[in-house]
Amino acid sequence: MKKTLTVVDAASLIIGIVIGVGIFKTPSLVALHTGNTFLFFAVWIAGGAISLIGALCYAELATAYPHPGGDYHYLTLAFGKKPAFLFAWARMTVMQTGSIAMLAFILGDYLSQVAPLGAHSSSIYAAASIAVLTFINAAGIKEGRAAQKLLTLAIVTGIIFIAAGGLFFASPLPPGAPPSSPARPLLGLTMVFVLLTYGGWNEAAYISAELREPRKNMVHSLIWSILIITLLYLLINLTYWKVLGMHGTASSNAVAYDVMARITGSGGAALISLIVAVSALSSMNGVIITGSRTNYALGKEFALFRFLGWWYQDAATPVHALVVQGIISLLLVLFGTLTMRGFVTMVEFTAPVFWFFFFLTTQSLIVLRLKDPKAARPFRVPLYPATPILFCCVCLFMLISSIQYTGIGALAGMAVLCGGLPFLLISKYHNAQER
Repeated sequence: MKKTLTVVDAASLIIGIVIGVGIFKTPSLVALHTGNTFLFFAVWIAGGAISLIGALCYAELATAYPHPGGDYHYLTLAFGKKPAFLFAWARMTVMQTGSIAMLAFILGDYLSQVAPLGAHSSSIYAAASIAVLTFINAAGIKEGRAAQKLLTLAIVTGIIFIAAGGLFFASPLPPGAPPSSPARPLLGLTMVFVLLTYGGWNEAAYISAELREPRKNMVHSLIWSILIITLLYLLINLTYWKVLGMHGTASSNAVAYDVMARITGSGGAALISLIVAVSALSSMNGVIITGSRTNYALGKEFALFRFLGWWYQDAATPVHALVVQGIISLLLVLFGTLTMRGFVTMVEFTAPVFWFFFFLTTQSLIVLRLKDPKAARPFRVPLYPATPILFCCVCLFMLISSIQYTGIGALAGMAVLCGGLPFLLISKYHNAQER
């Protein structure tokens, strides 16, 4: 594997993954459940702070143990191959592929508003976007990272455009009903939405082995990207609040659309649809790049999945891992289409499994401090062990909340996770036979 990625490459990847479509939806839910301006902005700052704490934990792991398998590698070192295998299985069949399908459905929903393709327009756009981005990344990491830089630049420019238009050119807000505050702010539920919007920065761990000077640049990439994301989120939320007010933001079903309507009139609908589509593409491309690296690590460790562990030197990318990931993502698009709930189905499918392994990976930092105290750690998480323990508590809270929120949908994701157990047993037998 060649060290081809710079701090700018890594930061653009993180920003592109994190700044997805959530910022165009969740602020209205946050405004609804906080009820006042101070709390509305405070929870967004808190979300950035929590993400930074998590990033510091991951920075220690990624700089001490740089590896394309990311969480998979940390779990292997801390807990052995069984939990690590289940993580890689879940990432290949639930978490990454489900996230790719989720983003693809949102892209399809918005593009269908501009250029509908019939009854299954959203699914057609979703499947096409997965196929195209998988092909681009299979062509090589240079093409993949170039696409990521372009898409990240487009979405950041779009957010700044909305913010500038809203702050300086939007028409005054007409008088409306006074804002209504909840009996008491639902901070727990609010943080579910906020942290969902900040999610994705941990994907940087999967390109640590391809990052130039990873022991230094990984920390810089994580910290700078999260600071930029937090500032952009505060800027766009300030725009929503200024143009629509707390009541207007809380009652909006498409808050960014309503802001653009005040800036450009009805013509803003097509523009905001394209901005959201580009945002979804940016996140999809980043997830496709990082997700394939876990599949590659799975192929390197387990003979049953050896075909995933082929690294193509000319393209500097795991082509087989990318293709398998693309096929599974397309199957999940079909699943979402058959349920007729698309995006919602994918949210329910992925959330509990994701937060369970996030919790386990954060625990691995503590375990590795005890098991491997002599390992070189160029970066040590500040205030250890309070920092990782605090983040573990956040992960547990999110796990419980996501199970409460998703209900039956969570069972489907957990069932697929358990479906990896037979493959674990077969893989152990296969590896034993080869030895």
